[in-house]
Amino acid sequence: MDIIDNFIAPACEDVVQVLYQDETILLINKPSGLLSLSGKNPLNLDSVHFRLLHGQPGVSPAFAEAKLPHRLDFGTSGIMLVALTQQATAQLNKQFQDGSVQKRYTAMLEGWVSADEGLITAPIAKNKSQFPLVKICHSSGKAASSQFKVLDRLNEPKRSLVQFTPLSGRTHQLRIHSLSIGHPILGCDLYHSATSQQLAKRLLLHASDIYFQHPLTGEPYHGQCVSPF
Repeated sequence: MDIIDNFIAPACEDVVQVLYQDETILLINKPSGLLSLSGKNPLNLDSVHFRLLHGQPGVSPAFAEAKLPHRLDFGTSGIMLVALTQQATAQLNKQFQDGSVQKRYTAMLEGWVSADEGLITAPIAKNKSQFPLVKICHSSGKAASSQFKVLDRLNEPKRSLVQFTPLSGRTHQLRIHSLSIGHPILGCDLYHSATSQQLAKRLLLHASDIYFQHPLTGEPYHGQCVSPF
């Protein structure tokens, strides 16, 4: 726990952007470099949830009942779903728990991924000797699957713009799966090659799409937030 408690998040100057709002939900764009929930350390009070509860002056009002049925990692940007009522919270929690919510991500990977699309199925386990990292482990790991599709291959340096669709929800899944195929996500401080972390100022992982059932109407809903890279 010392690693988590000792982490002090740098100040995040970017705002949480409200993409959609109705009486039961919000869709927001989380900036990279902001915690989803406030940390135990009082210096890590700033977070998506804290800003939603207290408002952002000149940007968005306070949403006193806001709850987060899911989170994004500190370095990940992109779309998040927020519940504004108790009923919406219960409905969305159930959808996330039963795996009916689908998410898509955009990532920039080091090097050229040779296959145009594919499925990564490496099982993931906690790395107890290097907390909070996870590791690929075929003996004790939990099943994890990530679909990928190469959107573009770029030069100078060679890198691949990839769309990921995770079919499971393991901790750090897309980051460790990218490393496992030899193409770590640029800017990642936990799972990297000798050069990949230095090739970007932030983690180049963005939650671009979310598909769920609207908690009030029951209708399928697709939220989208275009990647900044």
